[in-house]
Amino acid sequence: MSFLSSLLPSGKVSFHHAPKPVLLRRKKSGDTSDSEQSYISLADVCKTATPQKCQLNPLLFNGHLQTAWTVVNKDDVQVYYKRWTFKANNENYSGTFDVDFVVEPYESTSSDEKPNSSSTSSSPDSDLPPRTSFYTPEEFSALPSTDTRPMLIILHGLSGGSHELYLRHVVEPLLQQGEWAACVVNFRGCANSKVSSPILYNARATYDVRQMVQWVREKFPNRKLFGIGFSLGANVLTNYLGEEGDKCHLEAAVICSSPWNLEVSSLALQRTWVGLEIYSRTMGSNMKRLFEKHAKEISEHPRVEVERIRDTTYLHEFDREIQCPVWGYPTENAYYRDASSVDSIFGIKIPFFVINAEDDPISVKEALPYNEIKKTPYGVMCTTSWGGHLSWFEYGGSRWFTKPVVKFLNTMAHDIDHSVPRKLEKDDTHQTNNVPEPGTPINIPSVGPAPDFQPMRRKLGLPIVR
Repeated sequence: MSFLSSLLPSGKVSFHHAPKPVLLRRKKSGDTSDSEQSYISLADVCKTATPQKCQLNPLLFNGHLQTAWTVVNKDDVQVYYKRWTFKANNENYSGTFDVDFVVEPYESTSSDEKPNSSSTSSSPDSDLPPRTSFYTPEEFSALPSTDTRPMLIILHGLSGGSHELYLRHVVEPLLQQGEWAACVVNFRGCANSKVSSPILYNARATYDVRQMVQWVREKFPNRKLFGIGFSLGANVLTNYLGEEGDKCHLEAAVICSSPWNLEVSSLALQRTWVGLEIYSRTMGSNMKRLFEKHAKEISEHPRVEVERIRDTTYLHEFDREIQCPVWGYPTENAYYRDASSVDSIFGIKIPFFVINAEDDPISVKEALPYNEIKKTPYGVMCTTSWGGHLSWFEYGGSRWFTKPVVKFLNTMAHDIDHSVPRKLEKDDTHQTNNVPEPGTPINIPSVGPAPDFQPMRRKLGLPIVR
């Protein structure tokens, strides 16, 4: 088998990070004293977690084929959920959102599939994704726990949800190997959830995940919390991490197939026939279907024109008719620039692991933060020359990216001592032309205006409720 494996083509695996990444304290073993505890760099954690070779299915030999296979592949990965509907805790973001908690396998009954009593909407039984049912109020009230299991908070892609296969491919091995707890924060209206206000979500929609992290922190005080985001969810998670800074309740995070610079990615899609007529058209159609499911509620927004939305074809056109009027952006490109997460990297103060494929036709190579990731000690980016968008299909159907993701999360959860402060080494190369690290006070002489780069200062001011 190893001989046959050596004959398979292999994509290049590369790592990008600051010269001196943050140092993490290993947990001590039973016969190790405190003074003998060692540190390991974030870069070494990520590199150790990642297979040296990226050997994928040779029949899916480029990013387009890899990405297309996500539509064809129908693996039945058994992950079960119980759903609860949360009411937004801030009137600026009024409405509800559904969270799916990973649970032990169960046999569904009709009573399980009714919405919880706190919901302001109803979902017919047939609307629920497979292996998903609602918590009863009694079950939900018994959910809080003082256990010490690590817990993963998950954000899905553009119009997906907890049912997405790429997501379940990560959750399943974590449940088997690491005794994890997990939940998926569904974007409003996604995964057959209902909406109760005209406020949906966008690439800066950090309000629901912030509320959920705070809720989890309160209800599970002894759990170490981790996050992972996929595609648009990765962009949202990165923005959330940047907004939270050193106040973040998460211990570490994974950013997978993020589009990073949304304007660059959008223009790249519009530049080619395949990008425009296949990817942008498909994503635009998916968002229009999502809109039609909730047209009554969304149309209550005074600036939304329903027929203009129905006349759109491509994703950027849909964003023009939804995101611009709802949030006040003058153009879709203004929205893309403002909601991009590439500069949010500089606000993050917890370890994070980035994985992107350079042949991803949606989260394109030219949008990746090659330079930015080298200016923060908290992040490491792994790129592969082959893999597509949220794909990385190996021969036999498994997905390569789940290996580094699962091993990284298990290492961070079980082998790193998060009670000990992380260690930052002084790095003279970390600063460029004497410009200080983003967000730090200025204590050096300067010519002209004092440099004051604030990575999370955005053109559209959205209130952050903690």
